[in-house]
Amino acid sequence: MKLLSFVLLATAYGAFAIPGLDVDVSVTLPVLGEINLAKLTSVVHIDQSRAMVMKHRMQATGFQRRQSASVDAANTAVDFTVSVNVGQPSTQYTLLIDSGSSNTWVGAKTHYTPTSSSHNTGKSVSTSYGSGRFSGTEYLDTVDLGNGLVIANQSIGVANSSSGFDGSFDGILGIGPVDLTQDTIQGSSEQIPTVANNLKSQGKIGTEAIGIFYPPYAEKASGSLTFGGADASKYTGSLTYTPITASSPASDYWGIDQTISYAGQTIAGQTSGIVDSGTTMLLLASDHYQAYMNATGAVKDSKTGMLSLTKDQYAKLQPLDFTINNQKFSLSANGQIWPQALSTALGGDSDHVYLVVGDLGSESGEGFDFINGYMFMQRFYTVLDQDNSRVGFATTQYTDSTAN
Repeated sequence: MKLLSFVLLATAYGAFAIPGLDVDVSVTLPVLGEINLAKLTSVVHIDQSRAMVMKHRMQATGFQRRQSASVDAANTAVDFTVSVNVGQPSTQYTLLIDSGSSNTWVGAKTHYTPTSSSHNTGKSVSTSYGSGRFSGTEYLDTVDLGNGLVIANQSIGVANSSSGFDGSFDGILGIGPVDLTQDTIQGSSEQIPTVANNLKSQGKIGTEAIGIFYPPYAEKASGSLTFGGADASKYTGSLTYTPITASSPASDYWGIDQTISYAGQTIAGQTSGIVDSGTTMLLLASDHYQAYMNATGAVKDSKTGMLSLTKDQYAKLQPLDFTINNQKFSLSANGQIWPQALSTALGGDSDHVYLVVGDLGSESGEGFDFINGYMFMQRFYTVLDQDNSRVGFATTQYTDSTAN
């Protein structure tokens, strides 16, 4: 059951210049966001399960990786989808946007019918998403993302079977690094060009970068997903870029290095983790999570699995600071909490405030010590820049929102 839907509105933008990012063309797409009421009561477990699969994915190889070591994109508490047209004449599919995987596939709900633009490669393709998976056949076909983003001969998986999907979308649009496509074609270790790869190589965008603007959904404001760079109208100040971390396995994703502090107290020294829109919460390694819990006075709530504060404790909550490439990004007290109007939907009560910082489920020092999920990204504009192997952040008009 869906509790809330909100459209992330989009329009096409002309060229604009950003220091350090050469953008010739950028196009922004419409995105639909939905909060899954039925999944809110297990949001902590869902995020932890996804994190563990992501963490161990690259330790598997070949067939094992295809079968059991990809990410759970199908069972999130907050889903973001985009409408995509495939074929000539085209069929429209609603695809889940996933920054933690890179294959694009269709057929979970709406049947795929080959058209004049379709080419069956005869190759089998499969990917596991933890609680969901698909297997099928690779096709090359025309993919129209809208607003002039038409890709010829895009590799797509056509599902012969799929499981773990709730019927609200037809497949996945993968916007992760291209390396994540390795070993998804049976009998081959070749990488498959992603949608972003082909948009760049076919001259549809000026640089292989994706700008993400997700305002807090309590604001009921519009957002955007931009292929080809960043939309300067969506952030304030300037973008701060940081290189993809050298620490594995975070380096296989949109991985970064950062430090975290609360009220002047170090929660996590320089450590490595990832930025992931498919994770709802902000997850910290268990020892860092414990340090945050101690610093805030929060206690773990047995009903929700989340940290909770009394209203009096919340009134004293201090900012949580992230230092990324020498630039501090402060998550306000309001930015650290679940929207209070949805406390009961979590399984909680109206007398407590619930924090969006969760336990990753493993200790630090393993090259995958945090996930800056949706609750982080809704306060900071994010750029996933494949061309320059970096991730960018900037504040927005909603960074210090008190909507929660």
